[in-house]
Amino acid sequence: MNKVVTTAAEAIRDIPNGATLMVGGFGLCGIPENLILALRDAGTTDLTAISNNAGVDDFGLGLLLQTRQIRKMIATYVGENETFERQFLDGSLEVDLVPQGTFAERIRAAGAGIPAFFTPTGVGTVVADGKEVRVFDGREYVMERSLPADFALVKAWRGDEVGNLVYRKTARNFNPMMATAAEVTIAEVEELVPVGVHTPGIFVQRILRGESYEKRIEQRTTRA
Repeated sequence: MNKVVTTAAEAIRDIPNGATLMVGGFGLCGIPENLILALRDAGTTDLTAISNNAGVDDFGLGLLLQTRQIRKMIATYVGENETFERQFLDGSLEVDLVPQGTFAERIRAAGAGIPAFFTPTGVGTVVADGKEVRVFDGREYVMERSLPADFALVKAWRGDEVGNLVYRKTARNFNPMMATAAEVTIAEVEELVPVGVHTPGIFVQRILRGESYEKRIEQRTTRA
């Protein structure tokens, strides 16, 4: 099945107003910038964006904040985005700030089909307000719900036509887990490569990079 589309506009064509989006990236590293631009140009509104932060004012998710296409941000920090800060403080943008480890685990849990989990992070703070708290082995833990989405916009280094993805260094960040946690995942890649999988990795438990192979010939036959 060939999953390749030719334009960013085609890739995001069915994202409706009011959708919940996961957007990969950490700061400006590993963000699906072409998909974000296409979403801005499409004028899609009333969005809930789940992303570590919102980029900067004139790049990344900051572009969607400038046009007020994002109604709610679920993020771990405001970062270097003055538009995000201003809209947060004046109440025009709904914001749910989540501890970063909890943020990552809520997304991972959604991808794994786990509806909720307990963590000690946030106990005794406003993070725990209105949430169930239990004691395990003498320590308090707060229950956090998983964090699924309608669509995930992720950025990878390489991908093939059936959707296998390879990430590059720190640009990996939240992208792999977000790709598992949405109903529809849309991947933006820097390089499209041919499909080359013979044995899917699910069947492999260990892999070794060998060294100094000897190119032996079992029977050598030569002309006289």
